[in-house]
Amino acid sequence: MIGAAVELLRRVADLGGPVVLILIGVSVLTVAVVIYKLWQFAAAGVGRHRALTEAVAAWDGGDRGLARAALGTSRSYLRPVIELAMSGQTDPERLGAEAEARFARLERGFRLLDSVAQLSPLLGLFGTVLGMIAAFQALQAAGTQVDPSILAGGIWVALLTTAVGLAVAMPTALILSWFESRMEAERVLAETAIHTVLAPSRPHGVPRAGEASAGPVHA
Repeated sequence: MIGAAVELLRRVADLGGPVVLILIGVSVLTVAVVIYKLWQFAAAGVGRHRALTEAVAAWDGGDRGLARAALGTSRSYLRPVIELAMSGQTDPERLGAEAEARFARLERGFRLLDSVAQLSPLLGLFGTVLGMIAAFQALQAAGTQVDPSILAGGIWVALLTTAVGLAVAMPTALILSWFESRMEAERVLAETAIHTVLAPSRPHGVPRAGEASAGPVHA
């Protein structure tokens, strides 16, 4: 098994050169990071804030007991931030910092994916340039007995590295864009929830419009 893998890598190196091997290694690392981020998002409950939004809605409506009960069933990673706000923390900067600390943990690895998306095509182009240099050197060494197949073979092998670089970069860029869009939605949700808890439309103890006050009735 190991011997077959080594032989396969040797053939790849002979065909596309060391640049292709580097790109294959980068692609394996990228897949590992993407799988880890998907697991991390699922474990943190990214996009699953039903109980938390119900708690915020109840708080906004003035029902503090229902809000705390709903929040108690939430498994969202933002639950501690909303609990802090409901417990009397009124500093929006402090609450925003607490939320950002959680966002930062979820965004670890984004820089690596961004680097892969940007550098893989350049690395592939670098391999192509090296391959073209080798092809023209072979053409020069052939002298007057030039065989077009020498140049054509060298060119397609050289272009292989560009193709591999693009094949690594394009899906990485798409996946990173999806991750970033999810985190942008998470930030909007957190900001809305924090502002709603700090400034509810119906503060606790204030009757709804049309409700009679609890004061004594005079004859």
